[in-house]
Amino acid sequence: MKKQLYLFAFLFCYLGANAQIQHLEPSFWWEGMKYHQVQIMVHGKNIANLSVSAKNIEILEVTKTQNPNYLFVTLETQNLTSGTYPITFKKNKKVVQHYNFEIKTRRINSSQRKGFDSSDAIYLIMPDRFSNGNPDNDSMKSVTEKADRKNKDGRHGGDIQGIINHVDYLKDLGITTLWSTPLLEDNEPVTTYHTYAQSDLYKIDPRFGTNKEYLSLSKELHKKDMKLVMDYVTNHWSSKHWMIQDLPTPDWIHVWADGDKGFKRSNYRMTSQFDTNASNIDSKECMDGWFDSSMPDINQQNPLVLNYLIQNAIWWIEYANLDGLRVDTYSYNDKDGIAKWTKTIMGEYPNFNIVGEVWMQSQAQISFWQKDSKIGKIKNYNSYLPSVMDFTLHNAITQMFNEDNQDWNTGMMRAYENFANDFLYPNIDNILVFAANHDTNRINEILDGDVNKYKLAITLISTIRGIPQLYYGDEIGMRGDKNKHGDGDIRRDFPGGWKNDSQNAFLQNGRTPKQNEYHNFTKKLLQWRKNTPVIHTGKTKHFLPINNVYTYFRYDDTKKVMVVINNSNQTQTVNCNRFKEILSGYSSGVDFISNQKINLETSFSIKAKTSYVIEL
Repeated sequence: MKKQLYLFAFLFCYLGANAQIQHLEPSFWWEGMKYHQVQIMVHGKNIANLSVSAKNIEILEVTKTQNPNYLFVTLETQNLTSGTYPITFKKNKKVVQHYNFEIKTRRINSSQRKGFDSSDAIYLIMPDRFSNGNPDNDSMKSVTEKADRKNKDGRHGGDIQGIINHVDYLKDLGITTLWSTPLLEDNEPVTTYHTYAQSDLYKIDPRFGTNKEYLSLSKELHKKDMKLVMDYVTNHWSSKHWMIQDLPTPDWIHVWADGDKGFKRSNYRMTSQFDTNASNIDSKECMDGWFDSSMPDINQQNPLVLNYLIQNAIWWIEYANLDGLRVDTYSYNDKDGIAKWTKTIMGEYPNFNIVGEVWMQSQAQISFWQKDSKIGKIKNYNSYLPSVMDFTLHNAITQMFNEDNQDWNTGMMRAYENFANDFLYPNIDNILVFAANHDTNRINEILDGDVNKYKLAITLISTIRGIPQLYYGDEIGMRGDKNKHGDGDIRRDFPGGWKNDSQNAFLQNGRTPKQNEYHNFTKKLLQWRKNTPVIHTGKTKHFLPINNVYTYFRYDDTKKVMVVINNSNQTQTVNCNRFKEILSGYSSGVDFISNQKINLETSFSIKAKTSYVIEL
């Protein structure tokens, strides 16, 4: 693809006259797509002065905007076979520029690709902080911020090659799916390591590598029967994005007349999206307000914008052979626009999966955003979003394992009450469950480095309904406190990811005994989960916690698993008579963690801060 783009640039430089094409996106498409009417965005000085014609490919429409530097050319690609199709730009009937638009051969069964699901375990990586596989790209001329590993908020040099180098580590841990925070170019002057302020939606940030390297990562994962999820940002772009510097239309972004240079910060009140009592201004300020002055808010109500975002997402799915998307700040988008975006992608790939970040504080509010929501019907709304993130469970996890006593509102009752609201979700299996991520305090910081408490937390998210997600380094006890030390502290470098690191925690003999205790427990649990379908799609039956001991069963027609979590500070006796309705016919089981046989006829004891996962 790089060679093609170089040739593209050369031809335009050579043939260019009064108009000079600087961008053409997407630069190619695929045969056999449901989304076959492709709107290419052409950008260059006074490009709107040119007429456009094509050979063997139909031009359905040419759209001009108030900005003469843009043309939007809609092509009909239906029934076309792979090959190149000349597009000619003329001025006064004289050929000025020429481009061969390519239709590529699509992968076999691409439309039927199977996305991540509840059989998977997801590992969330912040690539700049995971592993530096290629020190030569740490600082690049084409982007502003340079590497400075001493700066906790700076670029540290982790990259795609570093991830590729450790795919075997992830597979051995029991991980089946990789979610990386965004890898597209972020050319802000500072704090670009998180890459959520993107300046080019068709280009991997050169400090991470190239588009080709991203494809190599995908191939390496698929070779090992693993999946790749792209972190996608629809709500905002970087202020340094070349399109923001030369807006195609005045309403490409949300500009506030009463704001500072058009900027007004979001009120972050996502409830205004579905609140039947909400005022229009509160709803508008949530959706149309900016996350930050460096992140202009994108207007999905503009059909040109929406087409661009839809095509870009489909392009990456096809190009990189993706298995899913995680959408940042999903509920801050225009809710009708993002629903159309989601519906179109899922229409192209009916077995695909997209999980949206909906950071809300109640199950009813989160469930509004899942496809076919019962709550959504109240507002006559369907997001078409298959999966959401269980932030209420995350909130419970951050409190209950530090609460040794239980009442109606503390300890394991927090878990019980969370799952009591599962009826609100249209698809309870397709929910992301997690103890921490890149925006929250480290779970092992919250648990103050107590490995036994960590074991309880990881047991819970690995055995309950939904899709478990681990944050990189949780499995070795990494800590970090954003409240005291800022975001950089929860995004520390993984030890061993850099050549001269004093410790290499990717290797068993490089980890401390305590780190191995974290790692070994996580690995054993995830490897077991991978091969236990009843945990993936079975039903759940749970019982009121007693003495801070929570017991639940995952079951289907062929198997039952009993999970017991003793969150108290002392050994507890579990009375099996309470569970007769589901234990009928079973007299014993084996806790796969300890390989201990458990007698279920009367009662059994379980040590403090211990969990059992009993196969009946």
